[in-house]
Amino acid sequence: MHSSELAAHATKQTEEAIVYVIDDDPSICEALHALLRSIGVAVETFSNAQDFFAYPLPDLPACLILDVRLKGQSGLAVQEQIAAAQITIPIVFMTAHGDVEMSVRAMKAGAWDFLAKPFRDQDMLDAVTQALAADQQRRVADRTIAELRRRYDLLTPREREVMAYVVNGLRNRQIASVMNLSENTTKFHRNQAVKKMAAKTLVDFVLMGGALGLKDTDDGLCYRAASRKVGGF
Repeated sequence: MHSSELAAHATKQTEEAIVYVIDDDPSICEALHALLRSIGVAVETFSNAQDFFAYPLPDLPACLILDVRLKGQSGLAVQEQIAAAQITIPIVFMTAHGDVEMSVRAMKAGAWDFLAKPFRDQDMLDAVTQALAADQQRRVADRTIAELRRRYDLLTPREREVMAYVVNGLRNRQIASVMNLSENTTKFHRNQAVKKMAAKTLVDFVLMGGALGLKDTDDGLCYRAASRKVGGF
């Protein structure tokens, strides 16, 4: 299964989604719970950030609705704690006391959206739906990359080197010259790498390498290869 098939397979998987709400106003939590349950989304509400951090987050697409003004700390501080804990989740901020500076800070820190209370139900549903879709797409991409890395780990050091040169546009003859190998040996290592990566075409193989970060965007790898060739290879 190559990279495009991996992504398609992951997208087809049916997964539930969950929305977390942190707000110290019980009426807001209850209203959001009812609103989100009306579209079939699971909801967990918390009156403070400590309870949220103590909650075992399931491996599901999710987003967080976070009040900017909480008792004892601000929602912006919670956003920083979430980032520090390396929790990747889209955050929809809401506040009755919002201002431009606050919303700019939240958005610059990666917030998905910022809604002022009272907000329209549809605006909240739209924000949540889009945030959940984005988180699902991120999870698909993460799984795809994880599988590519697992395959890449199967390559020998020489196969990895050959793959890097292929991804950066060098032909077999050039790679053979740079690595001081015969062209047949170079082809063998390339074919082994293609096989282990489960790439169906050379284009797919190159795209996989790009996704793994093997593409030298400043052409430095090709320049070094050319320099080594001039030096006697």
